[in-house]
Amino acid sequence: MWVTQTPANDPADRSRLLTPGDVRELAGRFGIRPTKTLGQNFVIDHGTVRRIVRVAGVTDDDVVVEVGPGLGSLTLALLPHVRHVTAIEIDPALAQALAGTVAAHAPELTDRLTVVPGDAMRIADVPGPAPTALVANLPYNVSVPVLLHLLELLPSLRRVLVMVQSEVADRITATPGGRIYGVPSAKVAWYARARRAGAVGRNVFWPAPNVDSGLVELLRRPQPDTKAPRTEVFAVIDAAFAQRRKTLRAALAGWAGSAPAAETALRAAGVDPSARGESLGIEEFAAIAEHRPARQVH
Repeated sequence: MWVTQTPANDPADRSRLLTPGDVRELAGRFGIRPTKTLGQNFVIDHGTVRRIVRVAGVTDDDVVVEVGPGLGSLTLALLPHVRHVTAIEIDPALAQALAGTVAAHAPELTDRLTVVPGDAMRIADVPGPAPTALVANLPYNVSVPVLLHLLELLPSLRRVLVMVQSEVADRITATPGGRIYGVPSAKVAWYARARRAGAVGRNVFWPAPNVDSGLVELLRRPQPDTKAPRTEVFAVIDAAFAQRRKTLRAALAGWAGSAPAAETALRAAGVDPSARGESLGIEEFAAIAEHRPARQVH
């Protein structure tokens, strides 16, 4: 059972959270102008950050990774409820400012925060205790690559709650057979079970984006029982969806070396060569990867 350390609507929490005025004042003080390049849209609504913490189900035993903390709205909401927050921030000005913001609004919690300046999509390790949860308002333009990278980099992550563009949330949580099922859905399924955990409107952000957002919850699951390495399974997924209107026999011809070789691999995996990628689950992609024909060297 997942419980929070203190009630999500505790008055003490509200007193330390950033107001819309605080967000704008901090942005002005540090010369921050939100940019589309970095996918910056800062959450300014108390109800939204408290809701994210509540739905994430984190406890005082959790070590949380937060990507793109921005000015600290979600960080301040997380800190009272968890053992530690490691915040990864690509914008040098924001990374430098975050510790001071926490010191000003929640001075007794400063020892629970570590700020890591850098690109979450390229970071090679996370300092401190092994993270158990990822809770973040992910930058829209890189949300799926960041998510996949951290799931691979941090096997200690057991639970994920991220806010992403609504359309991306649909793609991540899609199941086989649907029109929007594709590369993100299949690759995330290698690591975790995914579900939509709610919708988020545009007016909780500054500046307001021109799209709606959604919450996605991931629960880590055992990886498929396969002899094929993850990279090989992901290569099958990429090939299958690169030409999603084609049958797998045709779509995997380049991966296998030829269409007949692809058919041989598919039949060995128990998959109909005339099927299409959107009909397969992660276990079937893994089975196909196990039967890749040996490449001939000329």
